[in-house]
Amino acid sequence: MVRLMGTGHGHRALSVVTVAAAVGALALLVPSMGPVPGAGAAAPSSTGAASTTVWLCRPGQAEDPCAYDTATTTVTAQGATSISTPTPAPTAPRFDCFYVYPTSSTEPGNNADLTVQSSEIDVAVAQASQFSRVCDVWAPMYRQATEAALTDGAALRPAVIATAYDSLLSAWKDFLAHHDDGKPIVFIGHSQGAAMLIKLLRAQVDPSPTLRKRMVSAIILGGNVQVPVGADVGGSFRSIPTCRSAAQTSCVIAYSSFGAPPPADAVFGRPGQGVSLQSGQTVSQGEQVACVNPVTFSGQAGDLQPLFPRVTTSVRQVQVTTPWVSFPGLYTAQCEQGDGATWLQVTATAAPGDPRSVVANSPALGPNWGYHLEDVNLALGNLVADVGQEEAGFHT
Repeated sequence: MVRLMGTGHGHRALSVVTVAAAVGALALLVPSMGPVPGAGAAAPSSTGAASTTVWLCRPGQAEDPCAYDTATTTVTAQGATSISTPTPAPTAPRFDCFYVYPTSSTEPGNNADLTVQSSEIDVAVAQASQFSRVCDVWAPMYRQATEAALTDGAALRPAVIATAYDSLLSAWKDFLAHHDDGKPIVFIGHSQGAAMLIKLLRAQVDPSPTLRKRMVSAIILGGNVQVPVGADVGGSFRSIPTCRSAAQTSCVIAYSSFGAPPPADAVFGRPGQGVSLQSGQTVSQGEQVACVNPVTFSGQAGDLQPLFPRVTTSVRQVQVTTPWVSFPGLYTAQCEQGDGATWLQVTATAAPGDPRSVVANSPALGPNWGYHLEDVNLALGNLVADVGQEEAGFHT
């Protein structure tokens, strides 16, 4: 479950269960959202052929974790609450989302197998299920580098990375051949999932004008998408630019969130190091890590719309019974640069007496990771709205 830990500032910091960090590696564990049995079984495809992929999320699958209850309690700075249940947009089935989850496997060994476990289910609920309002979410299991590989440094070994990527590539090819039916696609990935998605887009989508036309956008968070300094295209991708507005399509939304400038040895926000190495990006001079503010798509600050999974501990004197909680007006976000780093600066604006939780660096991971564990959920409301706007203006 989500743990609320004291910050010493009159608020409590929203965190998640964490694992030991390894330099250049990444990890994310999420709160248990309850059992979602039956997910992940391979099944006949829409064309009648047998699928070769084990699906974590698949439209129409029994107990699909990416089709989770969206009921949300909104808590204001004064402690007032309201409950809403967002529903899928009428156009949602016209679009597919291809989601690649972050490090979550607790299996022994360097690469996970394809067995769906509670850790993958939980992270899919926390990061991907809200996108079911704007698309059909597909999420393949892949042989990712495990938490064990992170702690001993094996997650950066070429063979371990190749095993993870080849598994994802196989799922992608199966998705295209048997499931997508030519629909426009939104790509979503975080952490190790973002690194694998950078490799996939670079090899499969970037060189293909046909697939680029079908790409609504790519949300690549905590993965160090790189661009030439001052440019919006080049670096990670030759032809896919970063997004300049929510109306732009066939582009990338990318950032890593911090509450302060990333340290010199930060895992995120600095080119050619940390998570960049998982996607084979070693260039550190002449490039920068991309930052796209999901609120303003500019250098201006804007208000985040956070969506966090169910909190079982009450927000001070406020009872939350829904699976989701949102804190409007609690955070602002602004892309910043300095000393070779680029990051999404997230600033809490809580006044004295505000009962809501605020994020902080995880004590287990430290400042090199910033707010990585909350990259998605800090802006989840914004990101879902962004995809909706991109879809509204999308033309093949």
